[in-house]
Amino acid sequence: MWPISVILADSQYLTRLGLKHLLRGKEQFKVVAEATREHQLLEQVRAHAPQVIILDYNQPENFSQATIEAIKRTSPQANILIISADNNKENIYNILELGVNSFLTKACEEGEIIDAINATAKGEKFFCSKVLEFLLEKSFSKNNDTCQATPLTPREVEIVQLIAQGLIAKEIAGRLNLSTHTIYTHRKNIMKKLQLSTASELVLYAVQMGWVKNERPSPQ
Repeated sequence: MWPISVILADSQYLTRLGLKHLLRGKEQFKVVAEATREHQLLEQVRAHAPQVIILDYNQPENFSQATIEAIKRTSPQANILIISADNNKENIYNILELGVNSFLTKACEEGEIIDAINATAKGEKFFCSKVLEFLLEKSFSKNNDTCQATPLTPREVEIVQLIAQGLIAKEIAGRLNLSTHTIYTHRKNIMKKLQLSTASELVLYAVQMGWVKNERPSPQ
């Protein structure tokens, strides 16, 4: 899969320079193009079909929410990582509903940026702690008047708790005295029941259900 091809779309020169400097030192990434305006970005997406588009949509006259919609029309399978200084909750909710993969604030550090790019390239979702807090807040407010029972068995709940703590399948198997194959089978069934596709989404579900503390473990 290496190197992961990346397009940087940001009107701020220093932001692009900083991201280029960060990625240049990592052999698994290759910046194939840069864009400072929407029309330029769309041309670059068509020309390079990058694995990841890093975009700040909150730049009037350069990039906006409409830019994401245009990318999706141009390349429906595009993997988009937002890195923005926008802290408006409603804006963030709207952006996530447009189908972006990942969202970081510009306060995030190197490790989160690298992890987010890797996850986004795989088509997975990755949110920094601030965005995750907003998502949890919205999810709780939407569901605080309902008392729906979890579709999971007690054993499956136990496995989700351990996954949310950052344990890998082998470690969970050892703790529960089960085979690794059984843990993988349980996990597959859990994801199907909950209609989830990634470990990050499973961790979010566990936090929402109150099974773990409101903090972001590292999904395996």
